[in-house]
Amino acid sequence: MMYPRFSCKLSGLFLLRIADKQTQRACSITYNEAIEISDAKMTKKILVTGASGFIGSHTVIDLLKNGYEVRGTIRDLSRAAGLEKLFRAEVRHLDNLTLVEANLTDVDCWKKAVEGCDGVFHLASPVPIEQPEDPDELIIPAREGVLNVLKAAADANIKRVVLTSSVAAVSANPGAGETVQSEADWSDPQFPTINAYGLSKTLAERAAWDFTATHDIELITINPAMVLGPALEPDYGSSLEALALLMGGRYPLLPKLSMGIVDVRDVATLHRLAFERGNSGSRLLCSHGHMSLLDIATLLGKEIPTLARKLPRYELPSFIFRILGKFNPVIETIVPDLNKIVEYDCAPAFDLGWQPRPIEEAVLFGARSLIEHGVIKIS
Repeated sequence: MMYPRFSCKLSGLFLLRIADKQTQRACSITYNEAIEISDAKMTKKILVTGASGFIGSHTVIDLLKNGYEVRGTIRDLSRAAGLEKLFRAEVRHLDNLTLVEANLTDVDCWKKAVEGCDGVFHLASPVPIEQPEDPDELIIPAREGVLNVLKAAADANIKRVVLTSSVAAVSANPGAGETVQSEADWSDPQFPTINAYGLSKTLAERAAWDFTATHDIELITINPAMVLGPALEPDYGSSLEALALLMGGRYPLLPKLSMGIVDVRDVATLHRLAFERGNSGSRLLCSHGHMSLLDIATLLGKEIPTLARKLPRYELPSFIFRILGKFNPVIETIVPDLNKIVEYDCAPAFDLGWQPRPIEEAVLFGARSLIEHGVIKIS
């Protein structure tokens, strides 16, 4: 996709020249008009659901830094003061931020939450550290939540919604690991190894697309791989759990698992780019490379030497994990992913001007933040 190239020249006027393959034209705007255009962007208001979450909090920060007004939803307003303190450490002024209480399954609260907003970033969804025995514990709030938010957005005449999904809604299918997964690929709800989280993400995203097919809403989804990067507080949720377990010395031997990784700050930026530039109907997969668990442990030991004695150094042969999986349901869930690398086509995200950090930076910033917040003790 081609995007216009802009050049401005100040000589009593801003001269704006826009060039692309289809058109060559020139237009001029006065200085005051240019300021009005800039101010119009700065006053756009975005509703960010799940503003206290790992991705949500970074998304709030990215929007505020880029001149947007943000209304963030949290489940309990008693957390508002603490969150504002976290945001103030990253953003100088919070005049453009308000926090409101909302619950995924409460229909009425979303009508008020979307009032006066120009767009919605829907990030709120249950993300467990451990998979529940009953998948409906995740499926029902995830699916009902996205539909409640979309219905409220449609009633408020909001035209663009960016939905946080996951590669878990993409790669639970027979082709994963054999072919590059793209936005055309979907997880199969009947796939033998799909877990409750993957099922909730798949069904919630499907419900969103079904809804927008019959309503005047432009939907774009963000489908990240494993999200690492800096935690803003000790309550880091589930995203950094793998790092915390590695750094805590819980596992002396590792399975041969590799995963796509992306930095949380880059996921946040992609939400904004999708809103500003994305094509309606896009599913933007985002991953910036792969690392095995052993690769991560090796990197941490090299860059944070005080952790080295706690970190695992060896992988356990996969056949042993397969045997153990027959007796342990948690281990059983990872057996299908042993020795498998799933590649993702992230070209549509890069086409929007997305420039992600190296995944090593995501790992190290995540690890150092866990130390800084006292989650991991080092001597």
